[in-house]
Amino acid sequence: MSALPPRTGQQFSISHGDYTAVIAQLGATLRVFRYQGDDVTVSTGPDDVVTCCVGRVLVPFPNRLEHGSYDFDGAHYQLPINEPERDNAIHGFGMNYYWQLERLTEDSVTLSWRVPLTEGYPFSLQVFITYTLSNSGMRIDCDAVNNGDGPAPWAMAVHPWFSNGEDAHGNAIDAVTSRCSVQIPANTHVLTNGNLIPTGTEPVDGTKFDFRTAALLDRQPYDDALTDLTHAADGTVTAVFTRPDGRQVAIIGDESITSFQVCTGTGFPEAIHPTGVAVEPQTAYANTFRTGIDLIEIAPGDTAHTTIRYQVLQ
Repeated sequence: MSALPPRTGQQFSISHGDYTAVIAQLGATLRVFRYQGDDVTVSTGPDDVVTCCVGRVLVPFPNRLEHGSYDFDGAHYQLPINEPERDNAIHGFGMNYYWQLERLTEDSVTLSWRVPLTEGYPFSLQVFITYTLSNSGMRIDCDAVNNGDGPAPWAMAVHPWFSNGEDAHGNAIDAVTSRCSVQIPANTHVLTNGNLIPTGTEPVDGTKFDFRTAALLDRQPYDDALTDLTHAADGTVTAVFTRPDGRQVAIIGDESITSFQVCTGTGFPEAIHPTGVAVEPQTAYANTFRTGIDLIEIAPGDTAHTTIRYQVLQ
């Protein structure tokens, strides 16, 4: 009897120059991303249970959906609750499926996922994710194609935890995080209730959420969306994560990125606490299926496209 493949399915290794990556078939997850052999993002093993959505693609919606229910185009829908302690659906469900290999080269891989027919999301989408390495780092292209005869609600994000560069454990992870910094050109902080569902917004001025200039993450905890982004003339928006040893990583989104979620995992149990900081580029923040804020409606036959890049600056 032949050995079973890893629980995360096929493993697709790509490389270019100083960069290497491994993408797992389950969830099209970025399992490993390294520069000169050093972890840029927190790595997971091929048989590890992924905690805190490390490396996940969050489709067809990111973050939380209150009660898992929403109305769209005159109909009401109910999705499974996968965050029961807060009565939320969270981070979509594309991460729970094995994606199909479309193309693999030395420095690029494309995977696809046909959204299954479900009562809670009966829209006929096919989603393609392409990971490409170059001298500029990692590029992620996401295309969601609507093959149905009506509009489809859509939002997406990726969930990288950027490595803090130290082999810390337990509470020491939070101490290392306090010496990390982020810079995000966001003018607005999203307020939330106890279930982390948005209740409004506030200017970042004078708050611990003002990262328009680089600031340390020494006022934890953070699990917050920052929006009203300042995009460059070419339509891109760039956040920068800096770890204690000085390594910097740029997280660059195209014009479809409207917010960044920053999560430090402060106080998480050691068994599930990634040794880094999540800086998540999103096309919409939490509850978009209910609020319509930054919601993308894909018309029949149309495609929603997003490009995200990770580049080591130093």
